[in-house]
Amino acid sequence: MTTSTHEQIKLMLEETACAGCEGIHRNFVCVHIEAIAELPSRFGDFHIVAFSNNQDGKEHVAIIKGEVFGAADVPVRLHSECLTGDVVGSLRCDCRDQLEAALKKIGEMEKGIVLYLRQEGRGIGLTNKIRAYSLQDKGLDTVEANLALGFRDDERDYAVAAHMLHALQVQSVHLMTNNPNKIAQLEKYGVTVSQRLPHILPTNEHNRFYLETKAAKSGHMIDFHGKEHLPEQSDHTLVEGMAQVEG
Repeated sequence: MTTSTHEQIKLMLEETACAGCEGIHRNFVCVHIEAIAELPSRFGDFHIVAFSNNQDGKEHVAIIKGEVFGAADVPVRLHSECLTGDVVGSLRCDCRDQLEAALKKIGEMEKGIVLYLRQEGRGIGLTNKIRAYSLQDKGLDTVEANLALGFRDDERDYAVAAHMLHALQVQSVHLMTNNPNKIAQLEKYGVTVSQRLPHILPTNEHNRFYLETKAAKSGHMIDFHGKEHLPEQSDHTLVEGMAQVEG
């Protein structure tokens, strides 16, 4: 299972990866590769690479399939940690579904990366996410709940994710996302996004309003009403329960 990507990263470790790193953006974000291991999983055979960084004190990982080191047009999914969804299987969100679908898709591809980012609750943390849930129980939507707690609707920043991709010398990505902010931020931090891959999954009765709020208030490219999709949604992906658009 050892690959040249594995060997390249081991070499970087031996040479103290990112030594003297100048960082990116105005905050001089810099990551360091700390460890790499093989990761056989129910979704396929991967390598997992652990990163530290000089910004948030958190450990982020890249889950890698195939030869990505120095490659172009690498399928990439940015996944923000969600304890309630990823671990417990909460139906209030689609996080676990999105993570598993991304791992399954990339596991079947020649190459690809899932970046697992420690940005719980859109960056507000686990306790505040639960506070937001409590406000949602009283009728607020996800955006209103975050604002009521004094946060922006989305506090996530993808500078660390961008530098993780730079550290792996990825030349360009096919970003698996419905969120235009992820594309904009990666491009701001110097990552070439050569294509968007829609990542739309079926809803359930508990998360449909959450996803509708994402589309209506956060600009996520999800169509619940059978309207024409944006040009980049050329595959006409449908959410369960939507009517098929002719033509």
